[in-house]
Amino acid sequence: MNQGTQPYVALDRVAKVYPSPRGDVEALADIDLEIAPGSFVSVVGPSGCGKSTLMKCLAGLVPITSGTIDINGRSLEGPPGAMGIVFQRDVLLDWRTILDNVLLQAELRRLPRADYRERAMQLLARFGLEGFEDRHPWELSGGMRQRAAICRALLCDPELLLMDEPFGALDAMTRDDLNVELTRIWQGTNKTVLFITHSIVESVYLADRVVMMSRGPGRIVEVIDIDLPRPRPLSIRETPAFGAYVHQIRHHFAELGILKE
Repeated sequence: MNQGTQPYVALDRVAKVYPSPRGDVEALADIDLEIAPGSFVSVVGPSGCGKSTLMKCLAGLVPITSGTIDINGRSLEGPPGAMGIVFQRDVLLDWRTILDNVLLQAELRRLPRADYRERAMQLLARFGLEGFEDRHPWELSGGMRQRAAICRALLCDPELLLMDEPFGALDAMTRDDLNVELTRIWQGTNKTVLFITHSIVESVYLADRVVMMSRGPGRIVEVIDIDLPRPRPLSIRETPAFGAYVHQIRHHFAELGILKE
């Protein structure tokens, strides 16, 4: 981030503790992070390290125990208005058509459906769902359902897009396809994106910066800037420069005892 540029997202000494009858569970500790406006940041770490908790805190869905979170210069007090979110599961409503599921975003914000129908149709076409707008979620594959969930998150053109392992359950080819489409969307809209993943390769391919987290409680142990040209074809993953970033991250996790080399 350039000196003098205000971060779009700023976390200062954020901690999250879940109370439990058998003792409190410390999910996050001393999280300091700044995300520049329009940047793409990936968060990678092992299961149970607090990645999803971090995203829920940023989304205003879970209150933090201590510290501060600022979004676009304002202290976070509930879900930000200019936010879109994609969860691990598509959470589509099976009794609504795909188009109606996408338009749900406008309904929840009490915006006129008619004003957003054309944009919804454009998004569905862009994500390969043209002709499926009148189908129901149970008629679509997992990959198609997740595409619809992304369309729903993008409907109101959010400034901040939070994505919690959205491609984790998809097959490799579908995942690659959505990685490419997501980067195209991001480069064309200048959104600020926080993308949570278990995949080191995916984190490097997508991001400007990779945030590494360790478990018990979740802490940021390293932030790595990714200096690879854009746009990035999938073939960039076969280059020595890309491989060096993947090796660097794997090696760091190995030193922490999280991965074996």
